[in-house]
Amino acid sequence: MLIAALALLGSAFTTARAVTVYGQIPLAQTIGANPSAGSAVPPTKTLAAYDKTVLNPPALPSPPPAAAYTLSLQKDAGAVNGLSIPHVGGSFWGFSVEMSVISQVLGKNSSLIQVPFLNLMANLQERAGSVVIRLGGNTQEFAAMVPSLPNGHTFAKADSGSTQTTKTPAVLYTVDMFYMAANISSMVNVGWFFGIPFNDSTNWRLTIAEQAQAIVGGHLLGLQAGNEPDFYQQFGRRVTYSPQMYTDEVQSLINTMNQNPLILNKNMLIGPSVATSGTWTPEQVWDTGFIDRFKDNLYALSVEHYPNNNCAAQFNTGQPIEVPQDVFPSYLTHTAAVNLVQPYIHSTDLAQAAGKPFIMFETNTASCGGFPGISDTYGAALWAIDYGFQMAYANFTHGLLHIGGQNVYYNPFTSPPTNQSSYNEWTAGAIYYSTIVVAEALGKTNTSRIIDLWGNAGSVYTPSYAIYENNVLSKVALFNFMDDKSGASNSQVTITVPAGAPSTVKVKYLSADTVSTKENIMWAGQTLGNQYTVDGRFRGSLNVTTINCDTTANTCVVPVNAPGFALVFFDTNAEPLSIGQATETFATTARTKFHNTVTFDPAALSTSNGHSGMSKDGFGSTSVGSISKATRRMTVSGVGVMLGSAILGGVWIVRGLLR
Repeated sequence: MLIAALALLGSAFTTARAVTVYGQIPLAQTIGANPSAGSAVPPTKTLAAYDKTVLNPPALPSPPPAAAYTLSLQKDAGAVNGLSIPHVGGSFWGFSVEMSVISQVLGKNSSLIQVPFLNLMANLQERAGSVVIRLGGNTQEFAAMVPSLPNGHTFAKADSGSTQTTKTPAVLYTVDMFYMAANISSMVNVGWFFGIPFNDSTNWRLTIAEQAQAIVGGHLLGLQAGNEPDFYQQFGRRVTYSPQMYTDEVQSLINTMNQNPLILNKNMLIGPSVATSGTWTPEQVWDTGFIDRFKDNLYALSVEHYPNNNCAAQFNTGQPIEVPQDVFPSYLTHTAAVNLVQPYIHSTDLAQAAGKPFIMFETNTASCGGFPGISDTYGAALWAIDYGFQMAYANFTHGLLHIGGQNVYYNPFTSPPTNQSSYNEWTAGAIYYSTIVVAEALGKTNTSRIIDLWGNAGSVYTPSYAIYENNVLSKVALFNFMDDKSGASNSQVTITVPAGAPSTVKVKYLSADTVSTKENIMWAGQTLGNQYTVDGRFRGSLNVTTINCDTTANTCVVPVNAPGFALVFFDTNAEPLSIGQATETFATTARTKFHNTVTFDPAALSTSNGHSGMSKDGFGSTSVGSISKATRRMTVSGVGVMLGSAILGGVWIVRGLLR
């Protein structure tokens, strides 16, 4: 019934126009302080997601790699040794949303969904065909479904008694969580992973499996059996624990599921999701017979891993504190991605032999929230693209970038703090652009095969990959990790195709001024906007570069700035070349704030400077009751634009399609 109502409501909106609203509180102004009045209210600490730290770009390598180099490529995949398996799709990068922050990221409930979130997912769906999202993390282990929560809430938190570093809370949720996921999937093609709580293996809580299958239906992809079990003993969740004990508990879980008539699909478990930075390796779990024993019950094999941690600085663990400036260079080299993936090569081979996907179920720049000045920068975006390609090359099926709320640095996207939601919008992290790039590179055909080219004499500062679709050379990805404003470190890459180069190639660039910037990151001339300004839609004109090739020499020369990334398309009619902003986006169709709002005439606003153009009866007091006829209404005006606090503040939205 809800979906039908949403569809009816959405049919009223057929177009959208940009609207500028003037006179808002300055973006990121400290809450609680009134500079003009000299308020003595102490300023609020800046949340990690909005941290302004800017580091110095790493020093240039000495000696530097060659500025000009050649890549010689085969046109047909059959002539290339070492390609990945041919199933990698554009939905490779997905998201892992910590269960405790679902209401910040997805929406308040099943009726009020975050519009910027829908727009961000629509961008990926347009390029990849679908998006994968895991709802879980450490908080899933203590999660419990309750019949209802005060004030109609869908989520609440309680003390879990956890002793782990991040003080994981217990999440209480209602059945509405599953309707929220189902409603999102009715608007954008999202597939979901949920996690079965593992804190009590004597009395399994299987409500999450029962309700997810019943309500989310075909959009439910899998159910995680345990989250980082190699940390259970360290975090006090078990007195003693071993890989064999974990395997035995999975058997207990399967036995219980088999006896539950409400769980119709018994064969969609995901495991073992070891952190690898804990005390176990994946091989120790495989050695228990895990794969052969459970392969008929498994959707996929999984691991979780972060390359570093910032726990000492974030949680005063007493361990040595990592200095972000010192570790920044380690993210800006191809070695970072290669070393992250190398320990899993054997495991991906085992997964292929078992016919199962292999998923990096949770990852990001660093655990315990990432690093200020690194995790939200253009440098991190380059790192995540390289990491994604390297995993695809090693035959991973998906990687899920973790989202942890406003107290972490590494989020792909973040909603504004509640006390700023009436005038600030969302923030897109730099690594969200990485998911867009990888989606376009791997495409929708699910035939993509990728190879690490190790060009430029194996320089770790200028990695490159070739991507084949339907067994034909489709794209080449070129990186330049160096940061050099002089231009001396810019690359000139000659791509040679002896079997015949096309007359032209087209190039999309991911660009920014420096590896340490958080602002003005551009993908093919478009940006989502800077901090507090994002509604999930790309802005600006699409800018795709055409490069003429030498068909006599069969060469194409592609420049790549330092820093820079280029995605070279050999098929100049490829669908991603025409994709900028997704053709279907979402806009406000409901608002929850009725005080201190005002309605503007869109036609007047579009031609005014904000000081005139309002109709006579459009003026009113912002104080409740001081003017009885102050306007309070939603404005449709035939153009599908909602004005007032909702479009500015990330207020949760029902469906409204804008085409």
